[in-house]
Amino acid sequence: MITPETSKSNPSIQSQPQPVRSALAWELKKPVYTVIAPLHNEQDGLAELYRRVKLVMDSTGETWELVLVNDGSTDDSPRLMAELHERDDRVRGISLSRNYGFQVAVTAGLDHAQGDAVILIDADLQDPPEVIPEMIAQWRAGHDVVYGVRGEREGETWFKKASASLFYRLIHRITNVNIPVDTGDFRLMDRRVVEAIRAMPERNRFLRGMVSWVGFSQVGVTYTRSPRFAGTTKFTLRKMVRFGLDAVTGFSYFPLQLASFLGFLFASISALAALVVIGLRLFGSNAPLLGQATTLVAVLFLGGIQLICLGIIGEYLGRVYDEVKARPLYLIDRTWGISTPKGA
Repeated sequence: MITPETSKSNPSIQSQPQPVRSALAWELKKPVYTVIAPLHNEQDGLAELYRRVKLVMDSTGETWELVLVNDGSTDDSPRLMAELHERDDRVRGISLSRNYGFQVAVTAGLDHAQGDAVILIDADLQDPPEVIPEMIAQWRAGHDVVYGVRGEREGETWFKKASASLFYRLIHRITNVNIPVDTGDFRLMDRRVVEAIRAMPERNRFLRGMVSWVGFSQVGVTYTRSPRFAGTTKFTLRKMVRFGLDAVTGFSYFPLQLASFLGFLFASISALAALVVIGLRLFGSNAPLLGQATTLVAVLFLGGIQLICLGIIGEYLGRVYDEVKARPLYLIDRTWGISTPKGA
């Protein structure tokens, strides 16, 4: 098997592509590259995804596999996955027991990836497979992580672009790891990075932050993000907010620090206000004090701040509760081309 070290030191060493292999041969000769594509109701674009990935990966002259992860699809995606596996046993499938979300589906793919280099890609083809050879070239040059940087985002609304830009820059500023801006999950990772990610068991996962946290040599490749090939986005506003909370609470204490800051700020304002009232009383000033309505507004405002701070603490406490329960991260319903399921 070609390891990352031998492949990078001698790029001329290449294995011959094997379009059809038996299960035993697959175990004896593991692929150099694994492409992971989670999918949720992507039946209309699945054949095109396979066609473009196959075209690109065959051009590398190396052995490869495509791991499709069905994340609780309710359309024909599982049947099409099975058909693709029957046609080409380099296509391997995992069907989860329900919809666990994109981050967990990617994790399931990582748990079953066998390649020396693992490539994550969206099944909707917004991240073009044609960028993969450039990522491979950077990996061959010695980089352990090659992430895609979205130079342009075609076919997206102004709200989506503005909110994404704000999110990336906010995360970059308040987290304690250096997460590159304008990057998604489209990336190539060396085997040792994949093993490091697999050793991180947290439930509320933000893979972009996790990959940045492990370190190693990382470099970006700029590309133009394409419009969706088929179907509609499954990433609703609610999921975006949940995803943002997972990112912030998983890699930053800033919200907790903000709660402490607000507490000290309003305590200081209250102390100053008390001194002003005492001074007015001592010097016999006839200046009118705050009326009942103003007092009520102040009490409601401070009560709102307290509830916000409790909510922030609750978000972190809820994540601790999830970890303590230690439930499996995902459950597998069935597989194609995978004899012994790993993980959950």
